[in-house]
Amino acid sequence: MNEKDVMITLNTKQFDGVNSEQTEIITKGKYNKFEDGYIISYEDSEATGFKGSSTVLTATKSNKVEIERMGTAQSQLIVEKAKKHHCHYGTPYGAVMIGITAREIKSRLDDEGGDLFFKYVIDINSSFISDYEVNINVKPS
Repeated sequence: MNEKDVMITLNTKQFDGVNSEQTEIITKGKYNKFEDGYIISYEDSEATGFKGSSTVLTATKSNKVEIERMGTAQSQLIVEKAKKHHCHYGTPYGAVMIGITAREIKSRLDDEGGDLFFKYVIDINSSFISDYEVNINVKPS
């Protein structure tokens, strides 16, 4: 499969134990298959809070999602079932090391696009920060 132009709908929910926030972003991006899964990439904007950066999501068949952001903000998050990862997370204010623990990963991606859903918990120094849910839909453009 060659790289395809796609429309990406990205819905995120964040819950810190008291407050919740939900966002939806629709953007153009690229979609590609590799031996063990699929790659979704897009340019960030002011809507994501990371203007000047690009994001690459790699979803493997082995229930792992890697999210790499490059540009004005640098980060790499690994969400993998049954494992906790300590990851570098860049913000406009500086970088921090965070813990990522997956709660659920469901991929219904195929060569035409599809859906990717994952839930995870973020902690800093083993202190709970928030729960996240991410739902991504990929459609040919």
